[in-house]
Amino acid sequence: MAPGQTTLPVRDYDLAATLDSGQVFGWRERSGSWTGVIGCRPVRLTPTLDAIEVETPGPVTQWDWLAGFLQTEVRLESILQTFPDDPPMRRAAAACRGLRVLRQDPWECLASFILSSTKQIVQIRQIVALLRERFGDPLAALAGEPPAFSFPSPEQIASATESQLRECKMGFRAPSLLAAARMITDGHFDLQRPAHLPRLEARGELMRLRGVGPKIADCVLLFAYGHDSAFPVDVWVARALQQLYFPRRRATEKRLQKFAETHFGPHAGYAQQYLFHYMRTKNPQRAAD
Repeated sequence: MAPGQTTLPVRDYDLAATLDSGQVFGWRERSGSWTGVIGCRPVRLTPTLDAIEVETPGPVTQWDWLAGFLQTEVRLESILQTFPDDPPMRRAAAACRGLRVLRQDPWECLASFILSSTKQIVQIRQIVALLRERFGDPLAALAGEPPAFSFPSPEQIASATESQLRECKMGFRAPSLLAAARMITDGHFDLQRPAHLPRLEARGELMRLRGVGPKIADCVLLFAYGHDSAFPVDVWVARALQQLYFPRRRATEKRLQKFAETHFGPHAGYAQQYLFHYMRTKNPQRAAD
């Protein structure tokens, strides 16, 4: 096997559902393979029956970074067993079996979700791609793939102007992204701190940043910091809770939030991701994304 290739054994892993479930925005599928960038490494992932075939440019001596990002060591069955035993959750778990919650770089995840406000997934992907091309570092590309770029660091974003960021089609989100990058580079926000705090304290810490409300904070806690109990409630999830759990009466936003915090168990964030993906892709009642 070539120096930049490996086979990552997996069990009960749906790569397409995982990379296309709205938790990450820099991956694209072509001919059954998924390409993206993890840190400074362009990666091509091709799922097989019990493994993921991996290709990167240049030699790689260890692959812990990839297993950590993909969360391949997580025992999915033990997580699914903590889900509430109710018909909506059973349907979502069966329809999306193999979906994992990734473990992303905190800055890239935070920045991406700041840019996600009121945007559809396809639009977020376009903004993130433009941001990489204009402010990231060029990387060695995979064979047959377009040029690749790293996600720009807080320092690279902080040195930009608001108008330059707006050229990446992020609109009113530009001041929030710029403010977050400058708080980090000026030492007024520690990206590592939320990882060591209880969930609610970590949530409050993230919400000190401009443009970060409860939903974005919960997304970052779940997808970057490993707070599995975080349950982000956006339009899709609120719709899922309403349709699946309160079909005969209109639940208030406060009622939905309380239900989310108490019903889904210690891995509520996993349950949320299954419900989100189920509503977007499997539920015949869903609206177009």
